[in-house]
Amino acid sequence: MCGVSGILYKKVDSENLAPIGADLVKMLEALAHRGRDSTGVTVVGEQYPEDLILRLWVESANGYDDIFDKIERKLSGFGVSIRSRKTVGQFLRLTVAYQGDHRRLAEELADIEGVEVHSIGETSEVIKDVGTARTLDKKHHISELTGTHGIGHVRLATESRVDISHSHPFWAHPFADITVVHNGQLTNYHKMRRKYEDMGYQFHTGNDSEFIAVYLADKLAQNVTLKDSLRDALTDLDGTFTFLVSTKEGLGYAKDQWSAKPLVTMETEEVVAIASEEVALRSVFPEELERFEPQEDEVMTWSI
Repeated sequence: MCGVSGILYKKVDSENLAPIGADLVKMLEALAHRGRDSTGVTVVGEQYPEDLILRLWVESANGYDDIFDKIERKLSGFGVSIRSRKTVGQFLRLTVAYQGDHRRLAEELADIEGVEVHSIGETSEVIKDVGTARTLDKKHHISELTGTHGIGHVRLATESRVDISHSHPFWAHPFADITVVHNGQLTNYHKMRRKYEDMGYQFHTGNDSEFIAVYLADKLAQNVTLKDSLRDALTDLDGTFTFLVSTKEGLGYAKDQWSAKPLVTMETEEVVAIASEEVALRSVFPEELERFEPQEDEVMTWSI
């Protein structure tokens, strides 16, 4: 079944960030009945003196320092300087100084045995794990993260296995700051994936949501607007789906022609919030707000 959520504060800036992490945790807790296999968030908007934030997962907690040494040697070999390091179990968060090609950085990291790249971002990071939002928050302190906007997901596994790799959000390898959460199924996934592999893209899971992220990132790289990219997706992607996308500049959603997967939105002059069910929105905004339910073949975007 799965559940998605998103929130964007329209008038915040780097000096006055919003409690994005805490908001997403509340929304995802309210959606826990839609999926307890895994939970994840993308939080966007924190500003760091370093160039990039890397979120990695390593295969084994045993011998962790040895894997980190491999990562450090690999990165230093082409001019990446690690400025900070934080670990939570098998999860590794690095901030780095690097002005080079993001594709090369992503591919070099992915080539290290036992390392999985969850996100590369200038102002965004993906944190995902098995279990519920409450478990995720307790382990990774999501509620402490601030920003301008973000998206989240609770997962009930249907088409792929229950593990961290197939949890949402999915990062658009190798593009920085583009992630997707998705409720639904693409019926032309394998055909589209082969097409994009022929174009040189690499995929690291068997989840169709990963493809959506790469598809949109490729469109954006061709200077197609986010709204037009979402409109193109309604034509190019088959199936029943509702998905949210987060970029450095904002977020958006798309609903397929059948409108089978629910979505509710509330918006004011200050904030927009999106979720699979109204109960998630009410967990953050209990006051009466104007709400609407997006319909078939509908897309919408917001920018900070």
